Amino acid sequence: MHETEMLIIAGVLVIVAISWFASRLGVAAPILLTVVGAGISFVPGTPSVVLDPDLILTVVLPPLLFAAAINMPVRDFRRDLSSITILSVVLVIISAFAVGTFIYWLFPALNFAASVAIGAVVAPPDAVAATAIGKRLGLPRRLVTILEGEGLVNDATALVLLRTAVAAIAGAFSFTEAVGEFVFAVIIALVIGLGVGLLAVAVRSHLDQPVLNTLISFVVPFIAFIPAEHVHASGVLSVVIAGLVTGAMAPRRFTASARVTERTNWRTIQLLLENGVFLVMGYQVEDLLEDVHFSQDSVATTIWLGLGTVAVLLVVRVLVMIPLIHHLFILQKHSAQKAEILSDVLDGFQLDDGPLTENTARVTRRLQRRHADATFHATQGLGWRGGAVLAWSGMRGVVTLAAAQSLPWTMPHRSQLMLIALIVAIVTLVIQGGTLPFLISALGIRGTDEEKDRREMQLLRLDLAEAAGALLDSPELRQSNGHPFDPEVLRRARAARLVLANKVDREDLEALATPLMQYRELERRMLEAEQAALLDIRASRTYSSRALEAAQHQIDNAGVRLEAGRPVH
Repeated sequence: MHETEMLIIAGVLVIVAISWFASRLGVAAPILLTVVGAGISFVPGTPSVVLDPDLILTVVLPPLLFAAAINMPVRDFRRDLSSITILSVVLVIISAFAVGTFIYWLFPALNFAASVAIGAVVAPPDAVAATAIGKRLGLPRRLVTILEGEGLVNDATALVLLRTAVAAIAGAFSFTEAVGEFVFAVIIALVIGLGVGLLAVAVRSHLDQPVLNTLISFVVPFIAFIPAEHVHASGVLSVVIAGLVTGAMAPRRFTASARVTERTNWRTIQLLLENGVFLVMGYQVEDLLEDVHFSQDSVATTIWLGLGTVAVLLVVRVLVMIPLIHHLFILQKHSAQKAEILSDVLDGFQLDDGPLTENTARVTRRLQRRHADATFHATQGLGWRGGAVLAWSGMRGVVTLAAAQSLPWTMPHRSQLMLIALIVAIVTLVIQGGTLPFLISALGIRGTDEEKDRREMQLLRLDLAEAAGALLDSPELRQSNGHPFDPEVLRRARAARLVLANKVDREDLEALATPLMQYRELERRMLEAEQAALLDIRASRTYSSRALEAAQHQIDNAGVRLEAGRPVH
């Protein structure tokens, strides 16, 4: 027990140290942690670490996916759903069978089902390193969204395929039944994940203590995962759906304190679990080499087989990327035409000077959303450069490590196959992940335009300040006790919002005195008005997710300061 405790403490300290150095060296932390873990494994006297695959699949993976899902903008996920589906479903299946054919050709002792099983193990890329590098280098948001979406969904495809292949090893396989089980696993997972997400949000929205709110969020991934797995559906997909529902409804249903607390806690958990798995993955290198040597298989041959598997995966990913980019190019052309048509229709609605009826306003909002979607696809194309980045971003990680250890003990060459999976994970992570920044630089891909983001954020702040100003100008505005607000309070509140919108200087506020209680109440009311306006703007899809997320963080932080009794501005 003391040895285990010391290993855990040492692991956490290594994760903190490596993550700190990685941010300053400009290298993704998962890459350094894998290399460091492999180096530590060869130090004489270091204890062995044997991971139960159920520990990763049922304890580590659900909170990891939930943490990623709640931070995924649902609007962006929906916009690129077709691309994400191709990469996370079609590509995983093709990759599993391609690798399975390659392994079956080299290992006559394995049947084809067992070969496909190892193919399913190495098929799903892990987007942790890719998105870490992409965000650090400022990749276009759409590329990062596709990589994150692929990483969220492809695990479900791979694990369902692995379960089917393992069943086929025992001879219980039918193609019709396999397709039926896959469809069943997806549909039931969607239902369970949606139900758990809605129920959790309903319960948490009635809690006024952020700590209790966040505590419930810690068990939501497992509440979504366990029932789905119990009925042989995809627990992984259920967790993702629950996370997407929670992230989408949080701005409307949770308090600012709850959102800030949850955001901080989940980022901490995500950092610890993600990096811990990569550290352990590297730490297992020496033990697997010994297992392969003990089983009388050739280590050198296994390394070459691992490199061959990496080549197969890369070739398949490139081949699938070609029609995907072509599909996106066609979509871009059609979207440009659609955006022009919708723009003309919206102009016709705006020419009508009469008041909008409820039905007309609803139709207008729907047209605005469709116009925003069409404009996004028309202006945010990826091109062959984006396709090259996606093709080179197929790094393997968490699921490959756990799934490899879940292979049946009776499978021939099990240790050798596990080492192949580990080689694939390490090589793709270190080689592809390590060279991805150079590829991005060589292709001349530029990320988000900081000046454009700044202008967009200023426009959004002006829209929110206008909503707050409309509240201040309302003749029905009263304090909670029914009395009107002091004119100086209104004056200062209006000036404070103009400061946030960069309309006046902060020095102008110094001459504006105000009774504290009135000002706090008015600040709370304006934050509520801004939050409501932000929800309406979010629904219209007229601003990017980056700007919306930044504005939401500003409102949340202001709400937390107001609850603590500190000045908001």
